[in-house]
Amino acid sequence: MSTGTQLSARDRIKGLLDECSFVEIGSMVHARNTDFNMAEQETPADGVLTGYGTIDGKLAYVYSQDASVMGGSVGEMHAKKIVRMYDMALKMGAPVIGLIDCAGMRLQEATDALNAFGEVYYKQTMASGIVPQITGVFGTCGGGMALVPALADFTFAVTGKGEIFVNSPDALDGNRVEICNTASSDFHSRVMGDIDGACETDLEVLGKIRQLVSILPSNNKEDAFCMSDISDDLNRENPALGMSKDTAYILQDISDNGTFFEVKAEYAREMVTAFITLNGNTVGAVANREEILGEDGGVSEHFEPVLTVGGAKKAESFIRFCDAFSIPVLTLVNVAGFKASKAEEMGMAAASAKLTYAYASATIPKISVIIGKAYGSAYLCMGSRHIGADLMYAWPDAKIGMMAAESAVKIIYSEDIRKAEDQKAFIREKTGDYDELQNSPESAASRGYVDAVILPAATRKRLIAAFDMLATKREPVMDKKHGTV
Repeated sequence: MSTGTQLSARDRIKGLLDECSFVEIGSMVHARNTDFNMAEQETPADGVLTGYGTIDGKLAYVYSQDASVMGGSVGEMHAKKIVRMYDMALKMGAPVIGLIDCAGMRLQEATDALNAFGEVYYKQTMASGIVPQITGVFGTCGGGMALVPALADFTFAVTGKGEIFVNSPDALDGNRVEICNTASSDFHSRVMGDIDGACETDLEVLGKIRQLVSILPSNNKEDAFCMSDISDDLNRENPALGMSKDTAYILQDISDNGTFFEVKAEYAREMVTAFITLNGNTVGAVANREEILGEDGGVSEHFEPVLTVGGAKKAESFIRFCDAFSIPVLTLVNVAGFKASKAEEMGMAAASAKLTYAYASATIPKISVIIGKAYGSAYLCMGSRHIGADLMYAWPDAKIGMMAAESAVKIIYSEDIRKAEDQKAFIREKTGDYDELQNSPESAASRGYVDAVILPAATRKRLIAAFDMLATKREPVMDKKHGTV
């Protein structure tokens, strides 16, 4: 449970925006409806504060729901104030941030509230891919309001207080809150993967939003964030980089001054999606992860180096966001195949196809580095040269091919193995031959599938040079309305 102090709607805005930068719009608006004793009901600002301000000097539009006014319920004028923020944000090209604490739709206003709610959905849809949309959930976010964070690009929630649900847990057949709280921020971050972080306090949520806004472009026409003063050495090397299988650690190490902002960190932890900076420029990073390092530097969790349904979905949505806002993508590849289980098989083909489509259709600069295994179709899905990577690098110990050498040898030489006097020695010999001829990075490079075999220590400087070269990339798009995958 969260132990932090519950902030008011106005205090949340103060904690989010630069000091004294908030300018309120629509403070005199109140509910127009007079039915069901609404004429006597006080509705200051109709339960939502709206306006604009700055985050690290960048313009941002914000709305913050006030639960002290009819539970923060959404009525006609409440929704229209939010729509007004979207209209202004689209004109000015600035992000929209929603601070949510809402009892749902206001029943007293019925169809007027329903119409206004639909207008919010419409504006969110129209703004998608044009300006970043970020939400923070500080209290209830139920019913139709649950679609608002789902339509946003990033969402953070307060543990123990922020709850998101279309139907409450107790309304689900055979379920109770004590059995499975499907509304909790923990459930949405770990199981569903539809929020980007569960935070302990209101202030932590606001801090996450501030940090994210500071490294994202304000709109789809603006260049990604670029620092004017880079204190980190562009040629910095780390000889120990290749020893870790925790790609979160690797990404943080190669980033400028350790800049690392992970999204959906608790969901499908075998896949990392994060923003880093290289030479001051924001880069989206996608990486398979085989282990997690604990605070003591030891390994706290292991994963199979395989592609899972959750990992594919997580990476796919992240790549689509980066492509929409012209943020280059770096992929660190270490995948030996697809996760093999009945549950995974039910969604694997569709999830992998969507991931492949996201990579192949993205027109941003795309660089992939094979840091471990790269086997079979799972490797193809992970930003390979074959589906559109602009540059493909590999570390010297990488393995690239159809499958592990020993497995391939047992299939190819099945008859010879049975006849061999020393079967183990025969398998070892042929495995070495297969590794050299088919699975080595040098073999892939000789065929043009890898552009260079690089030392792990040189990864940072090679990536900086490569992304700098790709900065002016222009890729023609096929004449079609949109794809259907």
